[in-house]
Amino acid sequence: MLRRHFLTRAMRLAAGATIGLPALPALAAGEGWRMPDEGERHAATWMAFGANDEVWGKRLKAGAQANLARIAQTIANYEPVHMLVNEEDYDLAARLCGNKVKLLVQPIDDLWMRDTGAVFVRKPGGALAGVNFNFNGWGEKQDYRDDARVAAFVTTRVGAVALESSLVLEGGGIEVDGRGTAIITESCVLNANRNPGVGKVACEQELRRVLGIDKVIWLPGIAGQDITDGHTDFYARFCAPGVVVAGFESDPSSAEHAVTQRHLAILRKATDARGRALQVVVLPGPADIRPQYSNKEFAAGYINFYVCNGAVLCPEFGDAKADRNTKAILREQFPGRDIVQLNIDAIAAGGGGIHCATQQQPV
Repeated sequence: MLRRHFLTRAMRLAAGATIGLPALPALAAGEGWRMPDEGERHAATWMAFGANDEVWGKRLKAGAQANLARIAQTIANYEPVHMLVNEEDYDLAARLCGNKVKLLVQPIDDLWMRDTGAVFVRKPGGALAGVNFNFNGWGEKQDYRDDARVAAFVTTRVGAVALESSLVLEGGGIEVDGRGTAIITESCVLNANRNPGVGKVACEQELRRVLGIDKVIWLPGIAGQDITDGHTDFYARFCAPGVVVAGFESDPSSAEHAVTQRHLAILRKATDARGRALQVVVLPGPADIRPQYSNKEFAAGYINFYVCNGAVLCPEFGDAKADRNTKAILREQFPGRDIVQLNIDAIAAGGGGIHCATQQQPV
């Protein structure tokens, strides 16, 4: 269930996150903003064609780019897809993605749009804002000069209000039900490499301001286990208000075994912002994966699915029994949507999944 490998590449200076950022109007307060549930209607999905040789290596880069194109083409059957691409990769992206995907030239460092893109929020009257959570390369573990500009670029491109936050975090660390409840890992958001000195109370106050969160269910996660320090979107996801699917690592020798047990215990005792006990559905990972891209960082979990208009996209890993079980569970939890399973082994070998590579823009 690991998400994203640690990179030995030199870290950027902290100042690199803010150099050259566009000047955008920011609201002084965010009262009334709400982050919708992912299953609410989308205007579009945003992605990034950002794999590069230095981070991924040539073999994995080629596979990851093909996987990105497959994901984008599939989503484009249900809603518009906007793909950011470096100028030098434009022709390749156009060839792989085809004419169903809109390409936008914008400098990017990597492909994880869930973490670098704007987190969109709405007001009841229909106003749309993009929250900039000050991406810093997952605690300055990777170069992020270009990715630090992505949230502002996307916000400007869609004509949304720019909503600045005092927190440093990533979209993959936030899971919401759209009704005021969030699930967040302490290992990521309360980590000193992002928010030194910030405790739960201060964090919750800021999340209430920019995302409309009334209650946070805190999971411990594991700091230092992967580049994200344990993002929520590989541990637990809302299928609907009051319903959560959660991963469980059954291998006792895995570092994830104990923490996923703790997560399940916390979620089973938790209530949401409206006082309802959560219904928790366990979604185990595969017992086996295909050998082509197998490595110790391979993200072999099903929790990292993506909900778009009319469909749920999730991985399949070649374990027929586990793949079928996942499809059956998601079909039950998302009635009326197509359940589409994709081979994304190259992206998984880079430590991420479909959800990591996408970010929704609500209507």
